[in-house]
Parts: sequence; C-alpha cells; structure tokens
Amino acid sequence: MKFVDEAVIRVEAGKGGDGCLSFLRMRNLAKGGPDGGNGGDGGDVILCAEAALNTLVDFRFQPRYRAQPGQAGGAREMTGRRGEDALIKVPVGTTVIDEETLEPLGDLTEPGQTLRVAAGGRHGLGNTVFKSSVNRAPRRTTKGVPGEVRNLRLQLKLIADVGLLGLPNAGKSTLIRAVSAARPKVADYPFTTLVPNLGTVRISAERSFVMADVPGLIVGAAEGAGLGTRFLRHLARTRILYHVIDMLPIDGSQPAENLAALEAELACFSPALASRPRWLILNKRDALDEAGRMAVREACAAVLPGAPIFEISAVTGEGTDALCYATAEALEAQRSAEEQDEAVREAQRALREAIDEDLLVQTAEARQRRAGKASDDSDEDEGSDVEVHYAR
Repeated sequence: MKFVDEAVIRVEAGKGGDGCLSFLRMRNLAKGGPDGGNGGDGGDVILCAEAALNTLVDFRFQPRYRAQPGQAGGAREMTGRRGEDALIKVPVGTTVIDEETLEPLGDLTEPGQTLRVAAGGRHGLGNTVFKSSVNRAPRRTTKGVPGEVRNLRLQLKLIADVGLLGLPNAGKSTLIRAVSAARPKVADYPFTTLVPNLGTVRISAERSFVMADVPGLIVGAAEGAGLGTRFLRHLARTRILYHVIDMLPIDGSQPAENLAALEAELACFSPALASRPRWLILNKRDALDEAGRMAVREACAAVLPGAPIFEISAVTGEGTDALCYATAEALEAQRSAEEQDEAVREAQRALREAIDEDLLVQTAEARQRRAGKASDDSDEDEGSDVEVHYAR
C-alpha cells in the first residue's frame, strides 16, 4: 500500500431545493388558493474516521466530493426530499485544514468520529408560506441556497505514545524491530527508513504502548536537507520522544554533537514539540567498554540535562526490556496525573494547541514553497508514494 500523509480535496455541499409556485385547482374548488411546497435542504459533506484506513492515497485519485442537492418542492404543499450527505472516510489521526485560510476545522482522533466540513444549502420556500389575509394568492417563492464549497487540506498524523528521533543509521528501525512486531527495512546505508512506521510494544496482556519511527534527520533538515522535517508531524501526538544516539558513529562524529544537532532541528521545526519529555537512548553499548560508555553518557547528559538516560544495544536487545518497562510506567503516570489533576489536563491541552499552531506555520511555509516552484514540482509536499508498514 502506498503511504500518503497529505492531500488536498474539494468538497461541495448540496444546494437547497427551490420552493414551488402552485395553486390548487379542483373540479369543485375553483379558488383553492396557493399550495406550493418548500424545497428540501441540501446534503452535507461529512468526514468520518475509519480505523481500517492508514493512508490518504485514495484522495490522490478522487479529489472532489459532492453531496446531493435537495429536491424542489411540489404542488399540494409537498416538501422536497432532503439531499443525501456525502460521507467521506479518512484515517484515524487526520487533521482537517481550510486550504484558503489555513483555519483548522477539526481533528479526527477516534474511530467513528465525524466532522461536518461543508453544510448543505437551506431549502427555498413555496408560495404557501407567503399566504396572508391581505395576499390570498401570492406568487412569491424563494430559491434554494447553494451549499458550502471548500478546498480542504487533509494531514495525517500517526497516533503513537512514543516517537523515535535520530540521525540516519542511529538504530531507530533496529530498536522498533527489537521491541515490537514492526519490521521496517534495516540496512547499512543512510535513509533506509523513508516513511513512518508504527509498532505496538506489549509489556503484558493488559499493558502496551505504540511507538512511531520516522525517517532520520540531518543537519539542515529544517531547510529541506535530506528528507526535511515534514515527517516530524507524525510525532505531534506523542507523549515521550526518544533521542536515539549512536554511541560509536561510523562517520567518526561525536555523539554529543549529534544530539545537539538533533535538538536544534527539532526546536526549529516546533518549539512546542521540543518541550515534550525527551529521553536519551544511547545505542550500541556493546561496541564500547565501560570507560567509553561513561564518557559518551556524560557528554550527552551535558547537552540535555535532566533527561532519563538508557544504554541499550538494539541488535542484541540488551537494555531494551528496562527501557520498555520504564516507558510504560511513565506513560501510565502521565495519564493518571491528567485524570486526577485538572491543571495537568489544561497544561497538556495548551501544549497540544501550541504544537498544532507550529504545524500550521509549517504548512503555510510549505504552501509558499510550492507556489514558488514550477508546476512539475508543485506536488512534492503532498505525500510520499512509498510503502508503509503498520504492526499491531
């Protein structure tokens, strides 16, 4: 299946049915009076979150959706039928943005959740409505109102508890393979991960959390270097970020410098997202002796003071159990605090809103870049036509 995480569609709600101009004519009733009925309302355009979907690729092939118009009114005060709604299924985690104003219209985060994105037009009135004591034979009717028309930008944000961040070949994909059923591609060259991957980490039958792996960042990613920062959108809903750091990089770079570069790119993309709890995951501990590991640990701790630090080997699995148990406990503690303390809930809500605002800024900047490019390149930011793997 092709993975597309962004799409632009046009939705058109149904027009309201026109009112009817009619007078009752019967054999024994010469002056029966007005009997024109009202029209029916136009259908709405409604988005519905569907758990079975995980990509927006279908909207590449069908970018336009119309609801049914309302039926016109009829004689003998017959009201027109209401137009049928257009129900559009989207993946869970889809954010809806008005393409013209960049106004966020809604966020579909639960299966079955619906969002009306275009309202159908109101029905027209038949001449019966305008009958009065001084106007016994009105010839006045009204037309149905056109339905709303909108261009919408759909953005898919994966729903995960933990997000993996790191430079290429830091071991993110190997880690998610070691702790979950996800099987992303692993190879000895950069950018083997081209799309986000999800994996469910099961601690026990009742305890689990979802981990998201995104393509690696490099210095200058905020300016578009490498794969850029567009996939960081999929970490917007996470509660904890893992900074996966290679303790012995094959290019000879320093782990602490790589961590500082990672922090800088994250902060440039979204300061609010950079305020999420970040954990230091020092990978390839089996490649260094104790003195070497301690030196790397101290240097990285100086870059990100106070962050929990875990030394692991994603290849052998060493240290991953302790990491997963600690993560599960931290997530459970966060959820419990939100349930019990309204101030904590409010702080988390404000943080999510701040992250969404940062993402809107990124969306506006991306639109400006697309507008400045040639038409052949105008759809570069619409999504990646590559495979995605979901492991539950």
